[in-house]
Amino acid sequence: MESNASTYKEALDKGDLILHQAGVLNARLDAWYLLEEITGLTRSEFFFRGGEQMDASLYEKYMELIDKRATHVPLQYITGHQEFMGLDFMVSPAVLIPRQDTEILVEEVEKVCAGKSVLDMCTGSGCIIISLKKRGQIKSAAAADISEEALAVAKINAAKNEADISFIHSNMFTHIEEKYDIIVSNPPYIETEVIKGLMPEVRDFEPLGALDGDEDGLKFYRILAKESKNHLTQNGMLFLEIGCEQAKDVSELLAENGFENIRVVKDYAGLDRVVTAQLRS
Repeated sequence: MESNASTYKEALDKGDLILHQAGVLNARLDAWYLLEEITGLTRSEFFFRGGEQMDASLYEKYMELIDKRATHVPLQYITGHQEFMGLDFMVSPAVLIPRQDTEILVEEVEKVCAGKSVLDMCTGSGCIIISLKKRGQIKSAAAADISEEALAVAKINAAKNEADISFIHSNMFTHIEEKYDIIVSNPPYIETEVIKGLMPEVRDFEPLGALDGDEDGLKFYRILAKESKNHLTQNGMLFLEIGCEQAKDVSELLAENGFENIRVVKDYAGLDRVVTAQLRS
């Protein structure tokens, strides 16, 4: 491992070059985030101290992280955390990395969840239900996932963010016994064949079980449409994140299974991102 004396600025430039040559998107930004992770420098501190010599051991650690990122390991799996809804979440290869698109889902639930009971199905890192518990004034919060490894991460995040959540190890609704006012889910929804063409950070490192929605991407929406009504209170509501081309199919599934007031919400890019529905009385 190279450990030549280097300034912070030179280290950043080298990290940027290595990531750029490896075909990493946003190479400069990722090189900065890794430098920040290793040194603790803020951008303003870097502006004034960029010409200072970097400690050799820090430089060596930094280049180790750069080399790891150059293999397309996601930045968040290297740093071990990701911000979501203004909160900090631990992430590992056991869970999907929380994404800004999913904040749309949380914001929609927030509009109606005060004083309600909420179940988060396919919780992963727990970012959805924990954000709702911290921000949405919900009465009670539960979260389910088929992956025990994911639930372990979610429990750490709940403790870290001081959120009182009941966690349930369940294959979809198999071990769900209660009824809830709201069920929210960001289920696997990518078509199996499409996964092969995803960027390597997603395809090769994020958990396949949290991505693969079967041949047409709709497997878990069928289950949610059919079974969630047995676990919703009267006039209960369902909130689902969707792929940007799935609004029509998911809406039809919900209508066929006794839901009404079906609404599609777009994300900040103007793409269909969330479907909401209410259980027909």
